[in-house]
Amino acid sequence: MTKSPPVTDWATDYDIFDPEYVRDPVPVWNELRGQCPVAHTERHGGSWLPTRYEDLQAFVRMVPEMSSKEPTVVPPPAVSDTDEYGIESPPITSDPPEQIPIRRLILPYFTAKAVAPYREGTVELCHSLIDEFIDQGSADAAVQYAQQLPPRIIARMIGVDPERAGDFVEWVRGVLEIGLTNPESRMKYRRIIREFFAEMVADRRKNPGDDMISQLLEKELNGEPVTDRTAVGMCNLLLVAGIDTTWSSIGAALWHLASHPADRRRLASEPDLFPSAIEELLRFYAPVTMARICQKDLDVAGVSMKEGDRVLLNFPGANHDPEVFENADKVILDREKNRHIAFGVGIHRCAGSNLARMEMDVALRVWMERIPEFELSDPDAVTWAGGQVRGPRNIPVTF
Repeated sequence: MTKSPPVTDWATDYDIFDPEYVRDPVPVWNELRGQCPVAHTERHGGSWLPTRYEDLQAFVRMVPEMSSKEPTVVPPPAVSDTDEYGIESPPITSDPPEQIPIRRLILPYFTAKAVAPYREGTVELCHSLIDEFIDQGSADAAVQYAQQLPPRIIARMIGVDPERAGDFVEWVRGVLEIGLTNPESRMKYRRIIREFFAEMVADRRKNPGDDMISQLLEKELNGEPVTDRTAVGMCNLLLVAGIDTTWSSIGAALWHLASHPADRRRLASEPDLFPSAIEELLRFYAPVTMARICQKDLDVAGVSMKEGDRVLLNFPGANHDPEVFENADKVILDREKNRHIAFGVGIHRCAGSNLARMEMDVALRVWMERIPEFELSDPDAVTWAGGQVRGPRNIPVTF
């Protein structure tokens, strides 16, 4: 993808891939919120970008006026981006009434009670990862730690060898990170993921186990057996939506603690702060921006949108709205009122939020237990990925 020209007017020509926006989008949100709370751009296929909490709440409730079906990424996928298994990832790419039974199908696997048994294994995994580098006195907290956790946990849930985690990382980055601005990469890795799960679904039909995929294939959807296409799409969602988002949140939290010694030392000395601190770090560094497609011309939030327009559900920006959060642009580890929407809101609120919270809680607790004092070794070497999932990709630290 060719390099885009620099942004000169964020209200009419924003670019979510702009390097400065990727590094720190907060100043842009604050500027827009004060003068043009719903910005527009023709870049990357065109889209709208709300920045106020109130407007986000309104947009997510506009069903069926706005659709969650594909394409809901920026830039939009090409027609050739599909294969026999499509590009759906139900229920997140489904609209009511189809969305409701599919969501009900997966929710039981992600209740707090359902994810609790994975906590012990996550603790062991965190310790084993730290064991690999703690004696060196330095590490990349993103590459060697945050990015290694979610793929291994998801692998265990779906009955895949956790050692495939490296493949999962490569595939997810190929779709969500590199692939957003490189259509060839997106097509390549989307096909790899679909074919991998197609083979797995076929195998589970013949040789069912006690893993999540085997259990899903035994259930019914609207009185009919779950089809291979639906099963593959749901597996795709587990992998793509459940990995990059969580490692981004864990990585951002570690970056914050590495670069804010007062917060780090307070959390280390006051472990009772972990529950509120995690919610605050989720609020401040919310990684995910979803999207919807206008199904008709709409006048909303002071702007006129046309049928087919895409709206970026800027949950991270809404989490910095000073009308809702006091000192919105400051991390307050013991913040009491914190109605953040890092996991979205409405019918597509993240079904895996309990799993993500557990992973983040364990990851930070174990790290702070083993490495309570650490700092960035080279702040300029920190890199961030942007687009619709934002988070640090390299966090060099010393301890």
